Amino acid sequence: MPAKVYTDKDADLRVIKKKTLAIIGYGSQGHAHAQNLKDSGLNVIIGLYKKSKSVKVAQSQGFEVFETAEAVQKADVIMIAVPDMKQAEVYENDILPSLTEGKTIVFTHGLAIHFGLIEAPKGIDVIMVAPKGPGHVVRSQYVEGKGVPALIAINKGSSTGAKKIALAWAKGVGGTRAGVIETTFQEECETDLFGEQAVLCGGASALVMAGYETLVEAGYQPEMAYFECLHELKLIVDLMVESGISGMRFSISETAEWGDYISGPRVINASSKKAMKSILKEIQNGKFTKDWVKEYKAGLPKYKQFVKDGQAHPIEKTGKRLRALMPWVKKRNIGGSQASYN
Repeated sequence: MPAKVYTDKDADLRVIKKKTLAIIGYGSQGHAHAQNLKDSGLNVIIGLYKKSKSVKVAQSQGFEVFETAEAVQKADVIMIAVPDMKQAEVYENDILPSLTEGKTIVFTHGLAIHFGLIEAPKGIDVIMVAPKGPGHVVRSQYVEGKGVPALIAINKGSSTGAKKIALAWAKGVGGTRAGVIETTFQEECETDLFGEQAVLCGGASALVMAGYETLVEAGYQPEMAYFECLHELKLIVDLMVESGISGMRFSISETAEWGDYISGPRVINASSKKAMKSILKEIQNGKFTKDWVKEYKAGLPKYKQFVKDGQAHPIEKTGKRLRALMPWVKKRNIGGSQASYN
């Protein structure tokens, strides 16, 4: 049975109209939620650590900024918008001591709650509002009078009013303009991690590099390998996003479509699906999160080496040279590190 889709008529901003909303962190999602909620007529403050570089940025955009603990004290609803691996520390040190009964905590991802990195005390509502798009898109769509679809979830033990707050928050950031679907912290977390690892990030990048290496090792020019295995990927993905897989196949040549049918299953086959099931199992039983927490606490030695090795791959050198020949492609010099708690 299809999930119920909540829209503007199902949410009421008056639920949080008289409340103070605090956004802890002012990164990609944090700034988008803050600005959209503010433009929706709600009272938003920002919580940051004292020497954060984002203090001046948030202030220049019209927000009152407080140190995290003070922001939590002042707020009725608190969104934790810092990276997953920093959430537990920020929560224990700066949020938990200032929590009082009746407050609500909001997450944009289910990992910290589902795997027990954060445990809220009784009397605290715990909800999730997760737009299915990056922060800059959440913001730009709102400004255009549109919205990005979003997920909401209500953690066990929350009050009966928690869902109304989640829907109101989703409306405030523009989610109900497009459509909101209710899920659980578990479902959102496990499917999100699986998608990232097996398909969107891990699967796609490994597939692209393997294809590039296969052509170069066979004697073809690196430039040809780059065009055919990386550059044109966006064209295919855009067609899939716009029209589905069948729509993509309708839009390409018959030769390409025939090759899709007979060769795709030779690359992504029963062995690939077995590996995917293994990845999913490690996500479900907590092994991935346990290993990731251990890696983070050790100072990210393997992570940093992965970043270094990835940036040194020949495809990056070839791509940088070829992208310089494409004025229509937006250039962004992005490093390998993740956004920090700003």
